[in-house]
Amino acid sequence: MASLLVTTMPRVFNFSHKGTTIPLVDIDPNMSPEAIQNFYANTYPELVSSKINGPSIIDGDRIEYKFESVMGTKG
Repeated sequence: MASLLVTTMPRVFNFSHKGTTIPLVDIDPNMSPEAIQNFYANTYPELVSSKINGPSIIDGDRIEYKFESVMGTKG
């Protein structure tokens, strides 16, 4: 009989700030991506108006979310 192994992939949050990609630590895997965004908005106010793209599986071993600024975008 084959056994099934379940693993949880770590989440990675990236934010582009002034042309630099900043990795943000997943402070609590039980928090939603929106809650993570709100937490980091105290440090990076641009996150308040950013949209969340993801999840995307990267290299088969982590889940990535990107916070992308919508400032300066019409429509």
